[in-house]
Amino acid sequence: MSFVQVIEFKTSHPDELNELMDEWKTATQGSRTATHAVVMSDRDNPGTYMEFVEFPSYEEAMRNSELPETAKFAERIGKLCDGPPVFHNLEVVRDERL
Repeated sequence: MSFVQVIEFKTSHPDELNELMDEWKTATQGSRTATHAVVMSDRDNPGTYMEFVEFPSYEEAMRNSELPETAKFAERIGKLCDGPPVFHNLEVVRDERL
């Protein structure tokens, strides 16, 4: 089964964050191991966001984290967030398309 990372963060700069995500996507073309990503805003908590990132495995997620472009991206995103992000590292135990 795959591995999912859910990242919860707060920011008052969502447009700038999206630009950085686009830059990371371009910079890691051909080397990233993330296969699917979704960014969501929390309707009940304005300024709070969650990003769902899927990988083939935990090991592939760690390989992705070790990319120099990912380290640079994390540093730049940290400056746009209103506090540190919270990471949830999740092993997928069931996956269904409904």
